[in-house]
Amino acid sequence: MNDLVAGSHRRNELHVMHGVDEPHPPIRQSVSKNCRVCSDEIGIKENGELFVACYECGFPVCRPCYEYERSEGNQCCPQCNTRYKRHKGCPRVHGDEEDNGNDRDGDDDFDDEFQIKNHHQYPEEPNNTNHRPHHDINRSENGDYHPQQWHPNGPAFSSIAGSITGKDFEGEKDIYNNVEWKERVEKWKAKQEKKGLVNKEDAGGNDQGDEDDDFLMAEARQPLWRKIPIPSSRINPYRIVIVLRLIVLCFFLRFRILTPAEDAYPLWLISVICEIWFALSWILDQFPKWFPINRETYLDRLSLRFEREGEPNKLSPVDVFVSSVDPLKEPPIITANTVLSILAVDYPVEKVSCYVSDDGASMLLFDTLSETAEFARRWVPFCKKYAIEPRAPEYYFSQKIDYLKDKVEPSFVKERRAIKREYEEFKVRINALVAKALKKPEEGWVMQDGTPWPGNNTRDHPGMIQVYLGSEGALDVEGKELPRLVYVSREKRPGYQHHKKAGAMNALVRVSAVLTNAPFLLNLDCDHYINNSKAMREAMCFLMDPQLGKKLCYVQFPQRFDGIDRHDRYANRNVVFFDINMRGLDGIQGPVYVGTGCVFNRQALYGYDPPVSEKRPKMTCDCWPSWCGCCCSGSRKSKSKSKKGSKGVFGGFYNKKKKMKNYPKKGSSPVFDLEEIEEGLEGYEELEKSSLMSQKNFEKRFGQSPVFITSTLMEEGGHPHGTNSTALIKEAIHVISCGYEEKTEWGKEIGWIYGSITEDILTGFKMHCRGWKSVYCMPKRPAFKGSAPINLSDRLHQVLRWALGSVEIFLSRHCPLWYGYGGKLKWLERLAYTNTIVYPFTSIPLLFYCTIPAVCLLTGKFIIPTLTNLASIWFLALFLSIIVTGVLELRWSGVSITDWWRNEQFWVIGGTSAHLFAVFQGLLKVLAGVDTNFTVTSKTAEDEEFGDLYLFKWTTLLIPPTTLIILNMVGVVAGVSDAINNGYGSWGPLFGKLFFAFWVIVHLYPFLKGLMGRQNRTPTIVVLWSILLASIFSLVWVRIDPFLPKQTGPILKQCGVEC
Repeated sequence: MNDLVAGSHRRNELHVMHGVDEPHPPIRQSVSKNCRVCSDEIGIKENGELFVACYECGFPVCRPCYEYERSEGNQCCPQCNTRYKRHKGCPRVHGDEEDNGNDRDGDDDFDDEFQIKNHHQYPEEPNNTNHRPHHDINRSENGDYHPQQWHPNGPAFSSIAGSITGKDFEGEKDIYNNVEWKERVEKWKAKQEKKGLVNKEDAGGNDQGDEDDDFLMAEARQPLWRKIPIPSSRINPYRIVIVLRLIVLCFFLRFRILTPAEDAYPLWLISVICEIWFALSWILDQFPKWFPINRETYLDRLSLRFEREGEPNKLSPVDVFVSSVDPLKEPPIITANTVLSILAVDYPVEKVSCYVSDDGASMLLFDTLSETAEFARRWVPFCKKYAIEPRAPEYYFSQKIDYLKDKVEPSFVKERRAIKREYEEFKVRINALVAKALKKPEEGWVMQDGTPWPGNNTRDHPGMIQVYLGSEGALDVEGKELPRLVYVSREKRPGYQHHKKAGAMNALVRVSAVLTNAPFLLNLDCDHYINNSKAMREAMCFLMDPQLGKKLCYVQFPQRFDGIDRHDRYANRNVVFFDINMRGLDGIQGPVYVGTGCVFNRQALYGYDPPVSEKRPKMTCDCWPSWCGCCCSGSRKSKSKSKKGSKGVFGGFYNKKKKMKNYPKKGSSPVFDLEEIEEGLEGYEELEKSSLMSQKNFEKRFGQSPVFITSTLMEEGGHPHGTNSTALIKEAIHVISCGYEEKTEWGKEIGWIYGSITEDILTGFKMHCRGWKSVYCMPKRPAFKGSAPINLSDRLHQVLRWALGSVEIFLSRHCPLWYGYGGKLKWLERLAYTNTIVYPFTSIPLLFYCTIPAVCLLTGKFIIPTLTNLASIWFLALFLSIIVTGVLELRWSGVSITDWWRNEQFWVIGGTSAHLFAVFQGLLKVLAGVDTNFTVTSKTAEDEEFGDLYLFKWTTLLIPPTTLIILNMVGVVAGVSDAINNGYGSWGPLFGKLFFAFWVIVHLYPFLKGLMGRQNRTPTIVVLWSILLASIFSLVWVRIDPFLPKQTGPILKQCGVEC
């Protein structure tokens, strides 16, 4: 096990606590690629010459891609659109008869016409005797198949025509019985016969082993995922109703504007302004849901393609980030469960590294990770041996299910009891650490070896790194390797801006690049554990896709939560957002980043542009003279040329990165010399060399770390050969120093973006503006689960934080209303981002609109004059369209009506409280520089299930909704009393006013229940506030005096007693 390393680059300090560093094994780089379609090596023909698919233009295509294009594609060259000629040894396809006379390969070889049964043997690479180039097929976004391959750390696996053992497919075969297996193989053979790829005679003469091999070969070629559109019978009526609702809304607003209420003109004007804002807000929210889709992954195909028996595992490495700030507010046992679920994930152990960021420099979290690493030696092998789910022990042992279901090994019960007892002992040790941390000694914390804890001053301490487990660390109880676990606490000094969570995440990006440099990053909050051990594989089905993977910036998973009451009173699950809005965005350019449960492409975080796919040249007409074509297309060419030239040097450089020559460390010099980076690049042409950034530009963008800069140039991740463990640790301390980001683009164009407390929205928005796409992955078993505040006050403060971040973005230069118009952000995606930063401002018209019904009831006036028949039709049509839209939305999304109604209720609750305060707090913070915080004082709750639901914490956020409830209740009483006093004639106008007042009260009902607490025990502060407001409205009631008859004549008064 490695030891804690602490240091400060600025002070030139480096301390190794109680131990000596141990070397880290280097990670290999990827090899070059030649085929322009699948990036595989282009083989040679039997005569030793290089295989050339197209004799017209010589476009480099390997033989498997050539054969697939002839059999499944349009049979033409991708570059010149010339029809492919048949090569000797290749199967015939429809249309070859016309070209028999011009066949370049001479006589037909009928023995090789159907090669799907008689596999081709391609020559092997001279430097890799165990490798045969492999060809796989994947599906593009439009559903077409394209031959492609991903090489994470080198050549992937053997060719499609190579031999495939039956052992690789035993797991799939065992799922079916003999009859089902034969039927499935026969169906597959029938499809191949229809395509002309299999002879009926050949199909009957092969044995069962050949059939298994052929079926396995076909499975390996299939796409790793597919897009499942919503059935047209469900989505088309939904779209039609949206259009009809928009039309009805226009006519309704026209009626409201043209028919003012003369006796209540101010109320009418306010109501019309509010309704126009609500209409615009609905458009921003509704139209990004126009193209909802679902996606399905195939994990078995991922294993067949990248985890072949007898070959090295080709799955890409993943670095997992866990962020924590204060272990006293974020219980260490929860963080430990998250880490344990990561260490036990169903993924190759040598390809998983877990980085835990401790932004509070707490010795409590440091000791907790030490205990966690020790317990993981027993927990991880138990999880993998019995394939248990979930792999967080706290949640696994608390499941109220039959844990013996599907378990057949007799030793399971005994081992489960033993590991549960050990976990309880582990919890006791963690609880002891927490109790100890509550009493900090005056001289500060001291480590076990007697040295002072470097983080005793949480605002002034050096950077700290501790590496647990991993290839050089402790093994599990079965002698197997465990994933690497790294503790990181970045340096903090007074006078430096640290940027909270975004700064901590950027520090993890740099540390992981120096130590492991995995091409993909998984971001989790400390309270979000891995609920599905195959979650990383789900993400790899997209990120390792040959067509789509290169264009993806991240794969976002939905958030699911534990510990929420069955009724979900305050819409903590956010089901409408995660199951409706996010699926709608997935059909446009991708979902927004929500801060956790997201797997990133490291290259996208570095600010690179996505690779530009090469388009086929358009067909031109030769009937016009050449000078005419130049005149007509000259401006367009010059425009595209200037646009290409104006593209950032860094964006162009991304597509031209090649394999780099590595320089080992010499003496005390850096591991890499920036001046040698350009000299060490091989294979560049003059145009490509001119696009390279100079040393100064590299440092200005990424900071002064040669090791980190070199890692950014390695798309497939890994480290160069010859790296030294001690030098890497020293460089890792350097990149987490407090002054490293000064005069760089960190937080501006690279990594997590600064400028808002909701850094997740900004980070995803910048990536989408560059042209990246994202994917929404919803596996049947939720990938991650976390905890959410279930009592009213904590929920409102959570919403306040989100809304405040949106207001900050709205008032910054990154506002979607005016930022990134020269980029590649799609319009519907821009509408969605606009909605995420505008929605807090809806609280202002919502507050007025919820107040209007009570004012109308108290004053006897109304915002709508006498309704005509036509006006009644528009009112009725609007309400019907709202109801039908909601019903059809629930129909295609599968969301329950309870979840939908809870979301509607909390929209009003949050809009009249947290969103309102966020608007004013954001304006004060951005415009006046005044940072106001709303503190929460809590009372104890009973220790039982959902006891926190009834926990009341007084906060100023409760004042506006409380006032609205009391105001509308008093208004209802006043209105009914007035109607009773004035007779039947006043009941007609009263119904409209009562409808709007009850609309407000019903939406605020969960808030009212939260105020009442358990069994109607109302807190004292609420009673006092209610009495105060009731007194005020009583005085208003006396002033109105509705029970006295209203006189129309002159007022007569007695002049005195003697009169």
